[in-house]
This record gives sequence, C-alpha cells and structure tokens, in this order.
Amino acid sequence: MTPVKTHCPYCALQCGMLLSSAGEITPRTDVPANAGGALCQKGWTAAELLRPSRRLTTPLLYGEAATWPQALDHVAERLRRIIAEHGPDAVAVFGGGGLTNEKAYLLGKFARVALGTSQIDYNGRFCMSSAAAAGMRAFGVDRGMPFPVTDLDGADVVLLAGANVAETMPPLVRHLSGAALIVVDPRRTATARLARLHLRPAPGTDLALALGLLHLAVAMGAVDEDYVAARTSGFEAVRTSVASWWPERVERITGVPVAQMRSAVQLLSNAGKAVILTGRGAEQHAKGTDTVTAFINLALALGLPGTPGSGYGCLTGQGNGQGGREHGQKADQLPGYRRIDDPAARAHVASVWGVDPDTLPGPGRSAQELLEALGTPGGPRALLLFGSNPLVSAPDAAGLRARLENLDLLVVADLVPGETAALADVVLPVTQWAEEDGTLTNLEGRVLLRRRAVAAPPGVRSDLRVLAGLAERLGRPGWPVEPRQVFAELRRASRGGPADYAGITYERIEAETGVFWPCPDEDHPGTPRMFLDRFATPDGLARFTPVEHRPPAEETCADYPLYLTTGRVLAQYQSGAQTRRIPQLVESSPEPFVELHPDLAERLAVSSGDLVRVRSRRGSAEGVARVTDAIRHDTVFMPFHWEGANHLTHAALDPISRMPEFKVCAVALERI
Repeated sequence: MTPVKTHCPYCALQCGMLLSSAGEITPRTDVPANAGGALCQKGWTAAELLRPSRRLTTPLLYGEAATWPQALDHVAERLRRIIAEHGPDAVAVFGGGGLTNEKAYLLGKFARVALGTSQIDYNGRFCMSSAAAAGMRAFGVDRGMPFPVTDLDGADVVLLAGANVAETMPPLVRHLSGAALIVVDPRRTATARLARLHLRPAPGTDLALALGLLHLAVAMGAVDEDYVAARTSGFEAVRTSVASWWPERVERITGVPVAQMRSAVQLLSNAGKAVILTGRGAEQHAKGTDTVTAFINLALALGLPGTPGSGYGCLTGQGNGQGGREHGQKADQLPGYRRIDDPAARAHVASVWGVDPDTLPGPGRSAQELLEALGTPGGPRALLLFGSNPLVSAPDAAGLRARLENLDLLVVADLVPGETAALADVVLPVTQWAEEDGTLTNLEGRVLLRRRAVAAPPGVRSDLRVLAGLAERLGRPGWPVEPRQVFAELRRASRGGPADYAGITYERIEAETGVFWPCPDEDHPGTPRMFLDRFATPDGLARFTPVEHRPPAEETCADYPLYLTTGRVLAQYQSGAQTRRIPQLVESSPEPFVELHPDLAERLAVSSGDLVRVRSRRGSAEGVARVTDAIRHDTVFMPFHWEGANHLTHAALDPISRMPEFKVCAVALERI
C-alpha cells in the first residue's frame, strides 16, 4: 500500500512525512518547512503513539468502561440539568492548539449554539496570545510569520528573542544556517550555542532590553527614516519614550553589557536582510504584549516588516497554534478571526450556522480566568475538555486540582490517559493525527492537510462525531461529522474575515502543498507574503506604540532569592501526555530536572544528580539537579513537561492578552 502524505503531530513547523499503514515514517522532501527530509526525534518516533496499548480505547464513566451511547447520554443529561438549574454559562469548554481547524471550528460552534455558553477558551492562550495581541496592535492582523519560512534562508541576520528552536523545532535550524544569529535568552541553550551573539538578560527584563536596543538604533542613526515616514505612524512618540532608556540604565536592569547591545544593533542595521522573531521566552509574561510590541517597534524602526526577505514574526509553538486561534475556540472570537462583539461578524456567522445573531453569547473568560472560576460560586459547574492537559500546563496548577474536583461534571476527550483525564467523571477516547483527515495552519499561515493513514482502534471516535453526537442529544441534530464537510462550512464562516479561508479546498492544499491565508476565493493564489504594499490597518500604516518596562509580577526576596524560568526540552512536548509514553523519548529525557549555576550549587552543597526541591509561594516541585554554567547564577530552570513545574509558576495576567507569567517567578531551592 502506498504511504500516505501527512504531517507531524507535534510543533507548528508541521514537517511533512510519509506514513505507511504499518506505521513506518519517511520524511517528505516537498514540504518547505523540512525541505531536504529533516525530522526531529519526536517526528521520527511519532508512530509509536499509534499503538493501542498506549491509548484510551473505551469510554469511561466514573472509572468504569461504558458504551458510547451510555457515555454521551449521561453527559447530555447532566449538561441539560446543569444548564436548566444554573444557566448556560455554568458549562465551560476548554480546547487546544493541537486540534485541527475542523475540530476547533466545531468546538466553538458547539459551545455557542448547542450549549449557548460564553465560557470557552483554549490552551493556546498560554502560548501565542501576547504575540497575537501585539501583532494586531501593530499590523492590524495576527499571522505569526507573515512570510514563508524559506525567506529565512536568505536572511543575513536573525534575532531570536526567547526562542530555543534547536530543541523546540530542530528542522527550522536548517533555514537559519546562513544567518548570523542574535539570541536573547537567560540560558545558554542549544540555540544560543549557534549564535554569533548571545544576550543573557535577567528573567523578566526582555522589555527593557528591547527598549535599550531601540534607543541605540536611534542614537546610532540606524533608523530607516524613509520607511518610517512612508509606511508607519506614531514613531515620534516612541522615539521620545525610548530616550530615557540609555544603554547603561538597561545594563543595570538586564545584566546585558552595553557593548553587546551595540553589537546587536550594528548587526541588524548593517544587514541587507534581517528578521526579528519572538518566542515564548519573550511572550509568557504579565507584560508579554508590551515586550513583543517593543521588539516590533525595533523591527519597524529598522524598516523590516513588509520588506521582502526581512520582517518580524512570532514562532508559533503548538501544531495548530495558528489555526487554533482563528476559528472560534477563543473566548472573544468567531471563525475567520472575527471579534464576537462585532455585530456584522455575529450576523455573518449566525447566517452560516442558521441561528439568530441575538442568541449567540458574548465574550467569555480567558483561559486562566476560566480555570480559576471553575467550581467557585458564580463560576462554571461543568467543564468539557478537548485536547488539553491543564493539570500539567496551567500556572499555579496545584490550586486547579481542587477546583476540578469541585465540579459537578468533568468530561475529558483525549487520546491518552493524562493527568487531567484521571480526575474526569467521563473520559471519551478520540482519534489522533494519523487516524483522521483534517487541516492545520502552520507557523507561516500555510494551511496544510493531514491525511488518514491508519484505522483507529476499535472503540475510538473522532472529536467531530463526539461533538455532533452531543449536539444531537441537546436538540441540535444534523451537524457534519466528516472533516471535509466541516471544512466546507468553516470556509463559508471565515469568508470576508481577517483569516479568510474561503478559497482554500482540500484539493488545492494537496496540489499546492499548502495554501496561505488570506485566500478569499478559489482563483486567488493565497498570500505567502503579507504587508508588501500595505498593512491591515485602516490607513494601511503599521502602528508604533510606546511601551514601558516594569518589573516581574513577583520579584526575588530573602525567602525566595532566585528566579525560576521554565521551558521545553528536545525529546518532550508540551504537557508530555504523548511524549512521556514513547520509550525512545523517555530514554532521552526520563525525568524532570533543575538547572542551577555552579556558584549556587556550591553555596547550597548540591551536586549534579542530587534530588532538589524548588519552592515558590504557591507550591513545590522536585527534580534532579543539573549543575551548569549555561544558566545565570541568579536563576534556575525547570522543564514543564511533567507535573510540578507549574505548581510554582505565577498566574499574574497580561492586561491585554491575558497571558499568565510562566517565564519568571521567585523561588527557593534546597537539597533533599
């Protein structure tokens, strides 16, 4: 049997692969993201998760095996009762950035139409929301990378702010091999070791660093004044605001030497083609939107966005982190990246759904606010969870467990028995990447097609069938269940919106190896490069916005004298629910660990291999010590793929994006 063309189930690069019915993986060479046939360790071992022994294969009702009719009937009856007693907002829905476009779309429709609830958000709020908000503020639209990933091949200089791509998406490194890299990261990561210049700011000070770089660009005459005059607005206010961020002041705050800052600006300003990319390290802060805005301001001052071969981009993390934030599973959003409080958007989407616009709920709580409201007076009493494992991935996760246990009903639809599923009243086993067709939108805004290559285990259903089955039981029959049918409806719903998929079809995606949105009709070629002529603002100009640095929400003190920062490692992915079940990956990364500097280790009498405990004001976590000078002396690092790291992290929220402050909090460390 001919192997099926599909894509990796993990990160937003969405590398192409061929998958045989026997589970054999071969890299594709026709997908630009991994041109040349590169895959990372996770991609090579992705088929291991298709083994039924690692899967959920039967519905569970209070821990006991049940039939599908029993499980769905029970969920529908409990939902009807809760809604009748407490109103539709007593039911919450929580989605994921790994769901296909079809699933994310139908999940949003299910929440608003079948349940009538405003209480829906998704775990992508924890990933790309700050960059999305900053992109909307500056450019009028959010597409993580508004140019193809292959444009990086020709860049002379690339600045990576808070992105460790050598571990999080290794095939991307091939596209950076010709550029001088400037890496902004408090750790000397695998990516930083490839850099021409490594800037190591203290955790929580990236914004100050970006302001200092722009100050130097102005002082060194590096601003592209013609570009600024022709293609932007608001620069004079920003020029004035950064005047006080002289480099010596920035060095005192960040710890980055003035000479290194000057070198970074010289590299960027002297480059023929330069790109600035941000990742979670810059974004997962209570000031993440402003931090990304500061880097965008720098990019605009240098004349990069909308200039062929140059630009600004956000490195989207989850497999469908881009598409997942476009089609309705966000609290404030309708399909096509429309705002749910826009009357015209409501009217259009309601016409596609066949409902009265006035029946659609308004904006709901953001992800963390929703999770914090669960089981509390006036908060949701039921939660339907699709493709997420918040007991591991949410900040201040120890408190979340008690709130989940307080619910009247917790339903988890997943492919593996993760930590959150273990608490569920009802567990629904659903299909995964190789067992279903569906589209995803990668970090470039390229809509891709995953193809079904193997049959799902007996007893497993697709999320689309689960949602349609529940909708029917709740009085909304006749919903589409085949991915192609759902995508056709998504196309109609997105028509005319910022993320317009109306001209994208399964056939086009297959023939063209992906289609870039916006693509308003089938004769449109798609939009690989945005902003070449104008930005998506009313006047067509990119907008500078003055921003100011402020300290982390939680600073160090005598009781908690260290910073904690968190991140990913090469062999694991997100909450680890999938990768921690694959033997080859577990062998590479078997357990949580804590990186600490040799000076700190000596002071605390800790050696590599010792078990240590990290404590914050919210909880504690344990890990094996790794003593290394790759970390700052005032900082410790933990990966978040195991339950524990997010017992420590702070849930302070960005006022615009509602992003929690994952990347910095105050902790103490002790040897066990």
